[in-house]
Amino acid sequence: MSAGTAPAPGAAPARIPVMIPWLGEEEAQAAAEAVLSGWVAQGPRVAAFERAFAERVGAEHGIAVSSCTTALHLALIALELGPGDEVIVPSLSFIATANAVRYVGAHPVFADVEEATGNLTPETVDAVRTPRTKAVLAVHQGGVPADVHALRAACADWGVPLVEDAACGIGATVGGKSVGHGALLAAWSFHPRKVITTGEGGMVTTDDAEWAERLRRLREHGMNVSAAQRHASSKPVAEAYLEVGYNYRMTDIQAAVGLVQLGKLDEIVSRRRELAARYAQLLAGIPGLRPVRDPGHGEGNFQSYWVLLTEEFPVGRDELLAVLAGAGISARRGIMASHLEPAYAGHGAAALPVTERLSRDSLILPLFHTMTRDQQDRVVAVVRGRAGG
Repeated sequence: MSAGTAPAPGAAPARIPVMIPWLGEEEAQAAAEAVLSGWVAQGPRVAAFERAFAERVGAEHGIAVSSCTTALHLALIALELGPGDEVIVPSLSFIATANAVRYVGAHPVFADVEEATGNLTPETVDAVRTPRTKAVLAVHQGGVPADVHALRAACADWGVPLVEDAACGIGATVGGKSVGHGALLAAWSFHPRKVITTGEGGMVTTDDAEWAERLRRLREHGMNVSAAQRHASSKPVAEAYLEVGYNYRMTDIQAAVGLVQLGKLDEIVSRRRELAARYAQLLAGIPGLRPVRDPGHGEGNFQSYWVLLTEEFPVGRDELLAVLAGAGISARRGIMASHLEPAYAGHGAAALPVTERLSRDSLILPLFHTMTRDQQDRVVAVVRGRAGG
């Protein structure tokens, strides 16, 4: 049954998913054309997607890779971080943010976030900064843009680079410009839970030509000549491997889908913001419930629509999730607190009260492009009913 299809008389309402990527015939045709072209590995469609994506976010270069995690890894390699170096990260993030720091042998230092946005601020970063701090890795959490102008200014004063984890950020803006505009290095995700998708996949954007050239080599085993360049040459090409690299490539099939999705971005973000505004209206006045909203410095894409439960709400987050699940509604816990996960047991962290509160007391409500008014009304009715409203 497709999203929004009415059930048969007497049947239970269809389950409402937390997210459905907006994919259709155009993406299927683009993928099929890539398959039929005979070139399915990293090739001309990847190059076209890189150019289009970089132009969209206002960057000079795009380097397509296999995931946002690999994008973060390469970004940190570009900064030549390693053992003994500290990188400040939010604990309130998918665990890949911190893991990427460990991939290069550096030490992730967890900072707290502000409650309104779930993002780092200069103050929360400064609270854990030490002489060993060699970079800051800020996240645009759930599509809520971080105040990168303030963070960039602070990092410049401290003499440390700022990397942006923009996994959720495409289509969000800061000061009227795309998230990632002017970033030293930004990493992006095209996972199906994100605003646009290639199934799996990621991107690094930067204005630095030397970094871009090196990262293109590193994603392809460190080769000085790409496979596409070798095949395009009319003469035999003997490639050299300039350093130890990785297999972090994106396929042309994925890029073909990405080009179609990128063309839909404005429509997708507009629809998500419309649904978010309706949620805010419908949820208004429920005691103990605080929905996510735009920050003063920008506009979000509402990649996730999360709500925070305060002490006034009559039940806890987990009980509300169970009630929603029982009503056929797939909601999710809020963003994890990475420092509390078993993978970071014994790692050590400063007190992170806001992070722990947001992770414990927030949940993500369903929001997707094809969501109907009836589906949204069902979600709100369950929440309001459990709130006693």
